[in-house]
Amino acid sequence: MTTPLPLRGVSELERRGLRDRVYDLILAMLLEGDVEPGSRLSIDTLAKQLDVSPTPVREAMVQLERTGLVTREALKGYRVAPPLGPDQLAELFEARMMLELEAARLAGPRAEALVPDLRRAHATHEACADRIVAAMERGDVPVSVTRDYFEADNAFHRRIFAAAGNRYLLAMHSDLGALTHRLRQAVLRGTSDVEEAHAEHEAILHAFERSDAAGAVEAMRAHIDGVRARSIGEERAAR
Repeated sequence: MTTPLPLRGVSELERRGLRDRVYDLILAMLLEGDVEPGSRLSIDTLAKQLDVSPTPVREAMVQLERTGLVTREALKGYRVAPPLGPDQLAELFEARMMLELEAARLAGPRAEALVPDLRRAHATHEACADRIVAAMERGDVPVSVTRDYFEADNAFHRRIFAAAGNRYLLAMHSDLGALTHRLRQAVLRGTSDVEEAHAEHEAILHAFERSDAAGAVEAMRAHIDGVRARSIGEERAAR
């Protein structure tokens, strides 16, 4: 006979679900540039805006602090994190390189199961890339188009992390992904970055299609190197 779930267990699940929804809403606000770097984030104000109690907001802010998107000052609360400096950028991409290469290595033996999902993710990324390139050429890039492009880019990588079969790698990728997303939205972008990123994704996909584990790792290395070079170059140009 199945033991009924205690009422406090149901309450805990509901609380976690609310916290996760609040986290997603605040994360979207940060990634879409609705608040300037250095701006104060009042827990009470956010709670009123989201029509929730301060508790899930406070819990979400603790999670966001782990991503580096917000900072906490003793007795002063939270603020939107300032732009990353050169040393922080270097550390961010060192961490990404280690995680992405290990994920590609672990996913290699699971290539047959991974490839169908990766093909779909690549097709979605291609469609989003076409839309953002067209918008850039018109000189009008809606926030929604940028968001969809970054979400498709992230989904491609996430398929590989999921195939790696390590929940801790997947969690670390989520944290770093948010920070990288914000970095790349904050700098001037051009069509060449979108086109090059798409071509790099295609090389990764082709390696997995050939069941070439070593080739997939090397294609991922080239991709992260490319993202690093373009992001740092754009960040310098924006200064």
